[in-house]
Amino acid sequence: MPGMMKTLVLSPAAVLLLTAWGVCFAQQAPSPPNLPPSGTTAADALKASPRHGEWVDVPLAGSDIKIHTWVVYPERSDKAPVVIVIHEIFGMSDWVRGVADQLAAEGYIAIAPDMLSGMGPNGGGTESLADHVGENIRKLTLDDEVKRLDAVRDYAIALPAAKPQVASIGFCWGGGVSFAYATRQPKLDGAVVFYGTPPKSDAIANIACPVLGLYGGDDARITLTVDDTKKAMADAHKQYDPHVFDGAGHGFLRQQEGRNGANLKASRQAWAQTLVFLKTNLPLTAKRGAGQTQDREIIHVASNPAGSWVIGVIDGIGRLPDILGRRGSEGRITLCSGDSPGQGIGARARCQVD
Repeated sequence: MPGMMKTLVLSPAAVLLLTAWGVCFAQQAPSPPNLPPSGTTAADALKASPRHGEWVDVPLAGSDIKIHTWVVYPERSDKAPVVIVIHEIFGMSDWVRGVADQLAAEGYIAIAPDMLSGMGPNGGGTESLADHVGENIRKLTLDDEVKRLDAVRDYAIALPAAKPQVASIGFCWGGGVSFAYATRQPKLDGAVVFYGTPPKSDAIANIACPVLGLYGGDDARITLTVDDTKKAMADAHKQYDPHVFDGAGHGFLRQQEGRNGANLKASRQAWAQTLVFLKTNLPLTAKRGAGQTQDREIIHVASNPAGSWVIGVIDGIGRLPDILGRRGSEGRITLCSGDSPGQGIGARARCQVD
């Protein structure tokens, strides 16, 4: 009848569902977890880290040089893949060590060599060069860089806790070295390039692994090389996945506080892409053998119009770090967090999907 109010009767299950959705929508999208520290917070982050990190000296064959190298181990019971972390043009720093520590938090053995080892007074490295770091780092040839990275790689995969799978990740000068290393090391499993220059075009044919490129939109010196590099890689039938982040400047992952939020936004997106790339090309869990049950949907998630973060339930795998890059109900998972890093099947998790 006109003017009468209609009453909607909901089942208990529907009430529960709507309540859960209300809680989900009410939550503000948190900062994505697992972001490396910025340059200003790295020293404190290293002091607070529960992971074991240590300095080692890796012999460089054919010389008396020892490559001073920072190694961080993940807290896990099985062997881990290795990520070589290549520093910026500024040399070894707390920030580079902080990036290595965060990679270890993700489950990798992270090994960060001081590429300037042996180039300073009395055989020292970055710490002994003071204001002469830049001029000395430019003296390194590609052959020098490859020999040093090969020595570190050989050291790393010989560790009792290491798997033989290795990727490189570099920043600024180190980003270019990471890309170039892919042209010279056929056993490399992946190369991540943060705002680094591409290799010479005639070397691209030698690349045998996927390459992920991450660039600042306001870093024209580097970013304007991306289109040509993308074409050259495609012409050579190589895997190259470049991403350019609007408004971000050069060195955005270290300078997360800069450019009115653009660097932080780029850092979050770029680090998410890095984790997907690494966990695709350096899987943290063994592949299932013949006759074993295959994974079903890795996680069930619900779209959240209040932001990109959603609540989901782990369904086909037992640890949050292992679901990155896999496809859930609503898209590819890029970041997840929960009450503990070892949550099992059926646990609830907060995840980001693209």
